[in-house]
Amino acid sequence: MKEFYSNGKLLITGEYAVLDGAKALAVPTKFGQSLEVKRIEENTIHWNSFDENDKLWFQGKFEFKNGKIEFISGEENTGKKLQQIINEAHQLNPEIFSEEKMGIEITTRLNFNRNWGLGTSSTLINNIADWFEIDAYKLLKNTFGGSGYDIAASQNTQPITYQITENGVSVLKANFYPDFSENIFFVYLNEKKNSREAIAHYKALPEANKTGLTEKISSLTEQFINCSSLTEFELLINIHETLLSKSLQTPRVKQARFTDFKGAVKSLGGWGGDFVMVTGEKEEVFEYFGNKGYLTIFAFEDIVL
Repeated sequence: MKEFYSNGKLLITGEYAVLDGAKALAVPTKFGQSLEVKRIEENTIHWNSFDENDKLWFQGKFEFKNGKIEFISGEENTGKKLQQIINEAHQLNPEIFSEEKMGIEITTRLNFNRNWGLGTSSTLINNIADWFEIDAYKLLKNTFGGSGYDIAASQNTQPITYQITENGVSVLKANFYPDFSENIFFVYLNEKKNSREAIAHYKALPEANKTGLTEKISSLTEQFINCSSLTEFELLINIHETLLSKSLQTPRVKQARFTDFKGAVKSLGGWGGDFVMVTGEKEEVFEYFGNKGYLTIFAFEDIVL
């Protein structure tokens, strides 16, 4: 049996702008996904995916025929996507699969809610890339698309900066463990944002909306990492939110939902869903957001690897 594991992610700075080359700050999470590959006698590929409660959320069958994986049974949307991913992986390394030995049982296990947006897709892509011994960034590009920062986070065990350059991606370790981390929290907004739709929205924006954005966000990322006080950190959050709000022509999340909250609120990833990063005292944060029905709240140390 072969076993693989990849870390989930949170994008602290650089959402959207990372696509155009801005330096972004990302953190791997203590949550992630595993993938197990086991040989079986039957000449079929069995796929079982379990959620954080050990509940089976997808079960499918595939077969390897004429040099390709073919979807046989299971929920169609997920099955067809898995078929595409495995076939792309096979194209990048045809040595893993052969007609003679294709009895395989694949089991994936999440240890987080797959609606949280912590990297259900990116952890799967990275695990499959490890299994096939191929470049995870290439596999991502040929399947889901995106900037690739989530792949970088899945492969690291500490915060990183991520940047798309002319010479490829730049991934550097970052010392992002602020002295005031006890005042940083992550709140789930009870709705998942579709990353591909968010990316499409950004790419469709007029170039005038993005003038100077890459350079400004890159500079802010460095300031986030070197920030020494909570007051400065909150100021940087507000500047980052204002820049993206102007570019996206979308209200800041605090302006739209949490105008009476004392601390700072920053969107993470696609605006309008998944998690927000907030600042404040623990009791105040849990009381304020809990009263509004946002019950999934993590302290910095409970989620950041």
